Amino acid sequence: MATKPKIAVFASGNGSNFQAIADAIQTGKLNAELALVVTDRPEAFVVERARRLGIESFSFVPAQFDSKGLYEEMLKEKLVEYGVEWIVLAGYMRLIGPVLLEAYDNRIVNIHPSLLPAFPGKDAIGQTIASGAEMAGVTVHFVDAGMDTGSIISQKSFPIEGRDRAAVEAEIHKLEHELYPATLQELFAR
Repeated sequence: MATKPKIAVFASGNGSNFQAIADAIQTGKLNAELALVVTDRPEAFVVERARRLGIESFSFVPAQFDSKGLYEEMLKEKLVEYGVEWIVLAGYMRLIGPVLLEAYDNRIVNIHPSLLPAFPGKDAIGQTIASGAEMAGVTVHFVDAGMDTGSIISQKSFPIEGRDRAAVEAEIHKLEHELYPATLQELFAR
């Protein structure tokens, strides 16, 4: 791709995957422009991470809107204003609705801390451990109307081998921070 795709990262919390993406862009490993950070939690630390990097952020409170459709229309306008071509979900804890799915068809990507289709939804790490699974990992996938049901783009796994939850989480975060920027680079280069 000759030009750098403009991306918006949607996050609800700490923003470590946002940071990994920003770092990959800064080091030239990811050919993209971080146009905007969007969060549904104005107090989320990702806002501070964006501020430190000089990246615009936008916060909203979903409860202040009468419907998901209304806040997604507002978000769509904001994304158009910033020229956003791709939405990259990085710990965004809301399902994407029809407004954004239609506007960004096959251009919304998510990372999930399990080997999908196993363990979709919340607390995937806890689900993985509780199941007695031998392997854990991460999945990068396209977003559709379901919860973690979109087409899988890439996955990476590791053996649990008796590790406790903290150790599994640490390994998953390490994999996320490597796999997500690399997968986005491959995707944008198509």
